[in-house]
Amino acid sequence: MTDRNIRVEPFERRAVNDQEIEIVERKGIGHPDSICDGIAEHVSQALAQTYLDRVGTVLHFNTDETQLVAGEAAPAFGGGEVVDPIYLLIVGRATKHYDGQTIPTEAIALRAAREYLAETIPELTFGEDIVVDVKFGEGSGDLQSVFGEDDVSVPMANDTSYGVGHAPLSETEEIVREAERRLNGPYSADHPELGTDVKIMGKREGDEIDVTVAAAMIDEHIPDMDAYRDAVEDVREFVAGVAAEYTDRTVRVHVNTADDYDAGSIYLTVTGTSAEQGDDGSVGRGNRANGLITPNRSMSMEATSGKNPVNHIGKIYNLLSTQIAQATVAEVDGVRDLRVRLLSQIGRPIDHPHVADVHVVTEDGVSIEAVEDEVTAIVDRELGAVTDLTRRVIEGELTTF
Repeated sequence: MTDRNIRVEPFERRAVNDQEIEIVERKGIGHPDSICDGIAEHVSQALAQTYLDRVGTVLHFNTDETQLVAGEAAPAFGGGEVVDPIYLLIVGRATKHYDGQTIPTEAIALRAAREYLAETIPELTFGEDIVVDVKFGEGSGDLQSVFGEDDVSVPMANDTSYGVGHAPLSETEEIVREAERRLNGPYSADHPELGTDVKIMGKREGDEIDVTVAAAMIDEHIPDMDAYRDAVEDVREFVAGVAAEYTDRTVRVHVNTADDYDAGSIYLTVTGTSAEQGDDGSVGRGNRANGLITPNRSMSMEATSGKNPVNHIGKIYNLLSTQIAQATVAEVDGVRDLRVRLLSQIGRPIDHPHVADVHVVTEDGVSIEAVEDEVTAIVDRELGAVTDLTRRVIEGELTTF
């Protein structure tokens, strides 16, 4: 018998796959919001690792207020130029002085941002196409006790907040997530004309799915309008192929629907991101912790990226609730759809939430009573191992957007 407050009850709605209308979105890694998420999280990992290396524990910090101000570019077939650089400001708090040491948090953040951009968006020349600045307030060294130091084995929640997760992914969710990941993965390796700013919106009505793709094309690799048309068609065919792996439903794929070929208005960029031309960005305004934006599901409005991975509920409980949902669906027979909500109470150990609330849609013929004990045991087990999430986040094993 667990001493944790875990509740399991039936979900009074149909599984998402069975609902008549479904909407799903994913903002790719080069979208301005995702750029902010990615840099904030990479800086977070770098700060946490530095603290561990230097003082043996993760000190107080948060970098989840990172902002991007769009620049201006003049794309042209065969290659244009950035006229006014993108400006990115890494904002947050970080402990700079601790136990007689001075920790160069701003330099660490700039180095992490440079590394992240070089790895994910190499078309953006650091210091030329994008200018990065850092403004950190001083973190509080007095907060080390809630970070698991001394005699505290489990950190205390830093806030009264909640996280939400669900499983399994619906067919539409799988298509949207996998299409973007593969476009910005294997596909882009063979198609340098495709930029990293790929946004995908999925809409399902009954058994018909429409996938709308906004794909920024890089002008250096597009010599003329015919080449652009070919690039758009290649993306369309690729996404259609991905979709066919996940559903037998009718799928229609639309790419760069705002293009007007007659007027010469197309989605052509210099750097592969709309951030070069008027599209600003902010942490937490894009994908949720599971990499998707899902109006058919319950979602937390917390920004997961950039928050400290030790006791910040906005990060930990969104990741953990998703992990619990996935584990439950994988291990318990008869579960068709599942939502997990974890609510913290400030000052309470993070392995003992104020409530862990699980809503289950069971398969036909399976009662909630038949699965309740197994579900409760999994929630209890995963909560008991919550501190392992900190290590996995710092080492980059878990994605936050």
